[in-house]
Amino acid sequence: MKAECLKEKFCLAVSKAEKITGKTMTLPILSCILIEAKGSHLILKATNLDLGIEIKIPAKIIKEGVVAVPGAILNSFLTNLTNDKNLNLEEKDGNLYVLGTNSQTIIKSHQSEDFPSIPKVVDGRIYEMNSIDLVKGLKSVWYSASLSNIKPELSSVYIHTKDEGLVFVATDSFRLAEKTVKFKRNDDFEQILIPFKNVADLLKIISDEKDNLAINSTKNQISFEYQDIYIVSRVIDGIFPDYQQIIAKDFKTEVIVLKQDFVNVLKLSNVFSDSFNQINIKVSPKDKILQIKSKNSNVGENANRLPATVSGEEIEINFNHKYIIDCFQSIDSDSVSLSFNGLNKPMVIRGVSDKSFTYLVMPMNK
Repeated sequence: MKAECLKEKFCLAVSKAEKITGKTMTLPILSCILIEAKGSHLILKATNLDLGIEIKIPAKIIKEGVVAVPGAILNSFLTNLTNDKNLNLEEKDGNLYVLGTNSQTIIKSHQSEDFPSIPKVVDGRIYEMNSIDLVKGLKSVWYSASLSNIKPELSSVYIHTKDEGLVFVATDSFRLAEKTVKFKRNDDFEQILIPFKNVADLLKIISDEKDNLAINSTKNQISFEYQDIYIVSRVIDGIFPDYQQIIAKDFKTEVIVLKQDFVNVLKLSNVFSDSFNQINIKVSPKDKILQIKSKNSNVGENANRLPATVSGEEIEINFNHKYIIDCFQSIDSDSVSLSFNGLNKPMVIRGVSDKSFTYLVMPMNK
């Protein structure tokens, strides 16, 4: 293999591919980026077996060939390489030679024959979606997925259609996040469950993109394609819980409070929360007050009162502080509504001016 390419394009492709290389020592080939010189392009591939990526960049191909080199080493080297516009790449004696204007670097390679193939999704259902909307949907909910793989459907982000929107949902059974984004109605769209870990890696790659994506899904895989980038992920073959039945339509107590004030108080309360991150929330309709208290026998205790718009019944209930504060990254409104239906029922959090996001948190036992 021998090729010449623009350093900027090569660095960007390596940076994206390296994000999803495998980190397992038992299969060192998964830590590699496969670089193939073919036709008029360099093709970079990486996979962790759950998620795969293929990126094409234009290049002057002098000799076709393929080489596999450790992604982390290659990316670190390129990040610190300066004053070069073009790079010359050559596979020789089982190594990759990278020649810059004033430098020559040799990176030891691995057996390219051991690199697994990146599957292509064919004969699936094809949709088009703006990457900004996809990122918004995934980012708004993925942190609520379960970290355990005991129930794969709970360690996933569930995507389905409703009316004129695409709905993203994740839950670990203690909290649930739902986000709806605009989506051109497609009656052929079927539910999809993308593994939580794959969503995290996918967001690293596409978070800064603004192009439309071509999405192709089958029972076992889903792919995302834009420009000269192809990403494929495994999907979960399972049934997501019927979560909509636990989202109440009417509430006994409703509170509206400024989001940033509430976040600040939650952060203060966490300093004094116990080992279970427990805080106490009390709503007083008579005084128009939302009170948050926390207590730790080894540290001390803290109580804060916030002015609020309150309607309904008085309630006092305990929650996990972390489960509440996580959701505010998904709410753009300046004010939030907190809705309660009594003890042992979830609290529902929404943005006052944006109803596209709904968040449920289950209470804690005293």
